[in-house]
Amino acid sequence: MSRIPTVLGSVAPEDLGPTLMHEHLFVLSPEYVRDYGAGTWWDEEERVEDAARKLRELAARGIRTLVDQTVQGIGRDIRLIKRVAERVPELNIVVTTGLYTFDAVPQHYAFRGPGLLLDQPDPMIADFTKDITAQIADSGVRAALLKCCVEAPGLVPGVERVARAVAAVHRETGAPISVHTDSGSRAGLLALDLFAKESVDLSRVLIGHAGDSTDLDYLTELADRGATLGMDRFGLSLFGATEERAATVAELARRGYADRMVLSHDAHCFPDYLAPDPDAVKARGLPEWNFTHISDTVLPRLRELGVSEADLELMLVENPRRFLAG
Repeated sequence: MSRIPTVLGSVAPEDLGPTLMHEHLFVLSPEYVRDYGAGTWWDEEERVEDAARKLRELAARGIRTLVDQTVQGIGRDIRLIKRVAERVPELNIVVTTGLYTFDAVPQHYAFRGPGLLLDQPDPMIADFTKDITAQIADSGVRAALLKCCVEAPGLVPGVERVARAVAAVHRETGAPISVHTDSGSRAGLLALDLFAKESVDLSRVLIGHAGDSTDLDYLTELADRGATLGMDRFGLSLFGATEERAATVAELARRGYADRMVLSHDAHCFPDYLAPDPDAVKARGLPEWNFTHISDTVLPRLRELGVSEADLELMLVENPRRFLAG
């Protein structure tokens, strides 16, 4: 197995330990932060230290790796992530490249590419490849995985273009793919259909937000095609209560699918879409949506539901290691 790039350097796969596969440090709109946040609700030093504090609390629960799935479109800032990582060296932080959009591509890609105004190879492929093989910006940090989205609108042209670019980079580099999906529309199947046509190894595909669904037929179909199920919004009760999420994981484990699931929260330290109030998540009735909810509440509940320690080890340690390392 290859070594895994993290923000503070590469690690051996066996050093990943218990891993949360889908989280975020910051979800930002850089122009909004720069033009409206500075001097009001955005203090970078305060936010960096707050993020470091939250990650220390996570590491104290025994989690050793966090995968930050923030990419273009939701404000990845490798400089900020690196500042946080340097304050929490006991936790591996793995970062991602790709593009987050439910419909159109952003202006900086809209006119360049095959058949476009500037007819040329798709620049997304070169950009994502650089992040995987060289470094993000001049940070010295490499991304370990790719990300795209297939939401309720389906494979609209912009979404399909991003997914095909991600597939091309996967074929070239071997990097695994995480795809944000809408479970209500069974969008994970659309993603797998496209990736199969693009010669993607479906065992290297993570279906994000699969855990929003309690449709066992849908979930087992995804797993039977080789994909890993992202049971990754624990605590985000707007899309499913903890109890029903835990029951779904337990039933899938009972049916023999523990080797195809990973656990996470899709939480963040600070999102500017809730600015200027960093406590707005709790104010909206989401007190469990934080990085320690799985450690403190979900794992005990899964044990009560009959999930074995061996299966928990698969979901937290073995499956993330296999997915990231190949």
